[in-house]
Amino acid sequence: MIKSFTAHTNEIDVVEDAVAEVLAQLSLDGKLQKYTVGFISCFSEFIDSGVVAALSKALPFDVIGTTTLASYNQGSEGCMSLTLSVITSDDMEISVGLSEDLDSNDYDKLKTAYDAAAARLTSKPKLMISFAPLLMNVGGDEFAATFDAITGGVPNFGTISVDHTDDYEFAQILHNGSAYKTRYAFALLAGSIEPRISIATIPPAKIGQRSALVTASIGNQMQEVDGMSAREYLASVGLLTADGDMFTGMNTFPFVIDYNDGSFPVIRVAFALTPDGSAVCGGNIPVGSSIHIGKIDGDDVVQTTENVLKDTIANGNYGYAMMFSCVGRYLCMGYEPEREADAVRGILDEAGISYHLTYSGGELCPIADKDSGGRLSNRVHNDTFVVCLI
Repeated sequence: MIKSFTAHTNEIDVVEDAVAEVLAQLSLDGKLQKYTVGFISCFSEFIDSGVVAALSKALPFDVIGTTTLASYNQGSEGCMSLTLSVITSDDMEISVGLSEDLDSNDYDKLKTAYDAAAARLTSKPKLMISFAPLLMNVGGDEFAATFDAITGGVPNFGTISVDHTDDYEFAQILHNGSAYKTRYAFALLAGSIEPRISIATIPPAKIGQRSALVTASIGNQMQEVDGMSAREYLASVGLLTADGDMFTGMNTFPFVIDYNDGSFPVIRVAFALTPDGSAVCGGNIPVGSSIHIGKIDGDDVVQTTENVLKDTIANGNYGYAMMFSCVGRYLCMGYEPEREADAVRGILDEAGISYHLTYSGGELCPIADKDSGGRLSNRVHNDTFVVCLI
């Protein structure tokens, strides 16, 4: 049996009050079982003020998570909050890992961290919940592929760190009260667990018909499209300002990428332009991929999230939902940024499912290959909403 508890606070400055508020909401005395983990998401100011460290010290279990520009759970209001969810079980084993600092997609460092965490389990993990760093030179797909090789394809669900600033300067991973810009934190879940994972993406009607071919790329840096620089390509489809820069709201124009390898298309967004005109994207865009430009708005976000949540919770008995939604979805809701969170709250409160929703710099979520008979491939997505129910 799995139990879950959630809490939140908007108190950034007075550490003692923030910790007391969270502990009072959790009311964990006598409720914890053999295996427990906490998941945390917050504005980076909660790190600077000492709330994250003090709260983690006050809890008798591992706590991992990420900075974000908004997160929600039961009863939380407003984006400037710290949210915490706790899952505990006697028969679902949990083991937490943390890599050393990464300056690349370092197989050895990631394997060392994984092996140490897996060694504490009595069976192979059935799910990996990831909090990956936002690195300019490493796309999330490279992390996903590396962990596939390390784990033998354990489903990998999670997020890439982000924050509330324009350039994500303070995006950090959290582990037991400490914050890291270049480390990878994760939880391995084994034993009595049958997770259900779903994804919501761009409505087909919002995907443009014009197709282009990626002709040069390195990892998550898209260098050329149809033989022109990525900068020239983006300008040709109206996605740059008159000064040749990305405009605010670029995340609402996602790239729909077909790898042309039999897998379902994935969504990518561009975060920055390099001096040589390459576009730094939220995941890999291999040479030979086809690219279409999409467009999403607030109504699309709410509708797709509602649809996938209602479908996912149907015909199941679930007690906890972890969800990540792209910052692009948050930004495209304009002056009503909490519409998606309100939709989530309405559905899951009615269903009696506790939840944790965090906005993300990239969503790690396994998807089925087109021609595989249901075999899952771990991929990183942008401009999507992903949910894992347990």
